[in-house]
Amino acid sequence: MSDHPSTYDGTPKKSDETAWQDRAALHAADDGDGIFDGAKAIRRGTFAEMIRHIVSLPEEDRGRYVIEKAGDREYSAAEAVELSKRSDFPGRT
Repeated sequence: MSDHPSTYDGTPKKSDETAWQDRAALHAADDGDGIFDGAKAIRRGTFAEMIRHIVSLPEEDRGRYVIEKAGDREYSAAEAVELSKRSDFPGRT
């Protein structure tokens, strides 16, 4: 599930692997994106860390945030919660 561009032809690399260690940032869902989007990040870390953060929030607050993962893919809070339930999610027992 890695969605960052490969070094060949600049096209997204398709694989069946979730890149839990990819760079990611937590954003307000309504921050408007734009050219200064990178500066609007609330928190940065790995994709797995951002998922853990969203899951740790009270359920009624989660929808206020999205995760922007390397490769310009945005994940909703609902998607983050579902990903945290996967058997291959890091640190899951």
